[in-house]
Amino acid sequence: MKSKFSKIIILLTIAALMVVFFAFDLGQYLTFDYLKSRQLALEAYHADHKLMTMAVYMAVYILVAALSLPGAAVMTLAGGAIFGLWLGLLLVSFASTIGATLAFLVARFLLKDYVQDKFGDRLKAINEGIEKDGAFYLFTLRLVPIFPFFVINLVMGLTPIRVGVFYVVSQIGMLAGTAVYVNAGTQLAKIDSLSGILSPGLIFSFVLLGIFPLIAKKIIAVIKAKKIMAKYTRPKKFDYNLVVIGAGAAGLVTSLIAATVRAKVALIEKHKMGGDCLNTGCVPSKSLIRSAKILSYVKRAKEFGFESGNIQFDFAKVMERVQKVIQKIEPHDSVERYSKLGVECISGDAKITSPYTVEVNGKTLTTKKIVVASGARPFVPPIPGLEKVTYLTSDNVWEIRELPQRLVVLGGGPIGCELTQTFCRLGSTVTQVEMMPQIMGREDTDVAGLIQEKLESEGVKVLTGHRAKEVKIEKDTKTLVCDYNGKDVYVEFDVILVAVGRAANISGFGLEELGVELTPRKTISANELLQTNVPTIYCAGDVVGPYQFTHVAGHQAWYASVNALFGGIKSFKVDYKAVPWATYTDPEVARVGLNEIDAKEKNIAYELTRYDIDDLDRAIADSEDHGYIKVLTKPGTDKILGVTIVGAHAGDIISEYVFAVKQGLGLNKILGTIHIYPTMAEANKYAAGEWKKAHAPEKILKWLGKYHAWTRG
Repeated sequence: MKSKFSKIIILLTIAALMVVFFAFDLGQYLTFDYLKSRQLALEAYHADHKLMTMAVYMAVYILVAALSLPGAAVMTLAGGAIFGLWLGLLLVSFASTIGATLAFLVARFLLKDYVQDKFGDRLKAINEGIEKDGAFYLFTLRLVPIFPFFVINLVMGLTPIRVGVFYVVSQIGMLAGTAVYVNAGTQLAKIDSLSGILSPGLIFSFVLLGIFPLIAKKIIAVIKAKKIMAKYTRPKKFDYNLVVIGAGAAGLVTSLIAATVRAKVALIEKHKMGGDCLNTGCVPSKSLIRSAKILSYVKRAKEFGFESGNIQFDFAKVMERVQKVIQKIEPHDSVERYSKLGVECISGDAKITSPYTVEVNGKTLTTKKIVVASGARPFVPPIPGLEKVTYLTSDNVWEIRELPQRLVVLGGGPIGCELTQTFCRLGSTVTQVEMMPQIMGREDTDVAGLIQEKLESEGVKVLTGHRAKEVKIEKDTKTLVCDYNGKDVYVEFDVILVAVGRAANISGFGLEELGVELTPRKTISANELLQTNVPTIYCAGDVVGPYQFTHVAGHQAWYASVNALFGGIKSFKVDYKAVPWATYTDPEVARVGLNEIDAKEKNIAYELTRYDIDDLDRAIADSEDHGYIKVLTKPGTDKILGVTIVGAHAGDIISEYVFAVKQGLGLNKILGTIHIYPTMAEANKYAAGEWKKAHAPEKILKWLGKYHAWTRG
């Protein structure tokens, strides 16, 4: 409310000043003819009242610039005519920059939020460019006199550029043009008009000077790349168009795309085709989760009308089923299949020996481009004593055939939560240890709270805020020592499963020797084309991030492959506009876009619409009537900012919202779409309906009620 009132006051003040300016024809005092006619009088007044003249001059100049009034050029000439070159240049430089910054701040205060809210999507690329290279762009504009400075002030106020950067760059950037005008002012008697000050040649010189910073930046990038490449001899002929390292999701898709467009491609894998997803990640985990869920249904037998239920099972056979599922899917990612598709599959350890060569099995392959898709591995924290026990990770847990009796799961992320619930359902006594205040740290507090309650209701002991300090072994007893608010907590266990995250595979195959840059997160540093600082090397998947999901790896693979093969003709910036993910606990948690935590951290205003799935017919029929859908929308509109779904089949239901976010569709479109009855997907329509009810046009409905009453007589 205060902000709105302040905006009104500023608008009224500006309007009043504008009215005074034009009503009293004050513009006549800011013309070239008036300045020439009053030059001697102004010089005489300055001689008698130096400080007063400087103060009044600067105040008027600042006001003219701040209000974007015509006359700044004449004021600059006056600075040279009255004060001389150096003092005039000093006064004009500060006055013009202060005035420009005030105009910038006014535009930002009055219009930025409205413009960004209204056109944020279309301005995203511009905003990102300004955040990255705003100083270069502004400097260019300031150096080129053909761009009206008042327009630059107002437009820049609508962008994310920082005030300090705007001020400093403006002062430096306007200095050259200011000097030309101030110097012309010192020769005012010899000038016939403003148009005579800037010749076409001078303007062209300013243009060249203005674009120089941007050109220089590109030149520096080219020089850096050439410096890297200069150490190596470029082969006259290449064995391959593309060599891909790693046959996980990213590597498979990258090589498939290359083969599809008839490029000659080699795919190198040192372990198993299919990578983590097939062998140690998505496929085995979802297979085991499914088996455990069948057990959970049996325990809920009475909910489905049965007196009781009981299943006898052998844990080893359950784990063998997991391997059978992997074997059934293996042909999709096999050497045979990809060979038929035109990919040359090579088993062995790859070593990048130059930007053009990869060594494998003692043979050197020459290639125009390389894509690194080496994936990631489970991160094991340096906990004293952990090395003394045979700990499990998501890599080797699939090898066990004996059910752990007392299991400690380190980590409360997606993998940790999924395996915690799964082993609990299979019969292990599970303690989950998470150092952060909540499990599922990337999700909203209410979402994490619901999952924790579910885990605890099934028998899991969840210890949040507990930091693992040490593993102790005394006789036959294994104990995890945790720090909880400065006190030691002891957890005895038989087996410990480490699931605290994943680390990118970045070492051991030549990246260090070539000087490929890394991020602070120890992933490969790449630009928007997924190209590294070594121009011939691209990357995709977990090794680059920022999301470590199979579907994102496949998404990135398209960009890496196409940019590597066709970047010289046309390149594409990787798009993360609508990245969805799901955690396959029971209930599932699925998300796309912002949640409440993200929106608050980024200071993005939102409206929250919630639909509780306990009201959905299909959920009730399936005895899965729990969970909810949370939709964040742009205030006053149906534009979707993000969606979180907690409930049965959330990972499937979210797809409609992923499409909507990607295509810029709002809740009205979802509400107007026919959904099959009875399905869980109907929840999406009902969530849209909740939004619609909250935005019902009450005044119009009130008048409609009166109209219908009138028609009844």
